[in-house]
Amino acid sequence: MAATKGQGRAFTLFMVGLTTAMAGIAYLSSGSGKLAMIVGLAVVAVSCGLFLKLKPQEGKVAAKAQALGLQLAGVAVVLLGWLTVLYGLHLTSSVSGRMTTSIIGFAISLVGMLYLLPAAANKNAIWKG
Repeated sequence: MAATKGQGRAFTLFMVGLTTAMAGIAYLSSGSGKLAMIVGLAVVAVSCGLFLKLKPQEGKVAAKAQALGLQLAGVAVVLLGWLTVLYGLHLTSSVSGRMTTSIIGFAISLVGMLYLLPAAANKNAIWKG
């Protein structure tokens, strides 16, 4: 999961903190739930600090800067598909209408995830150097 011990520790701390915070949110109405959420968020903040401390030690990144416009277009298409699904659920109350808009939204999201985002990542790929 991690390349170094420091990354492994920071990632483990992040996962424990995130799990604790989510458990706290689930039981937010109780006092122990509020405490768990606060402790979990504090642990997540500490792990983020550890990640930022490790970043300068990783050295220079081998990949060049990626095409920001194509990345944003891919993310926009994925979000458009998601919004199509959400809008379709409120558009009609029939099951067939909801299924149709959900499938259309899912297809739009797949185009963004499987076509646009990989194209943005492969534009300046290391092996094309």
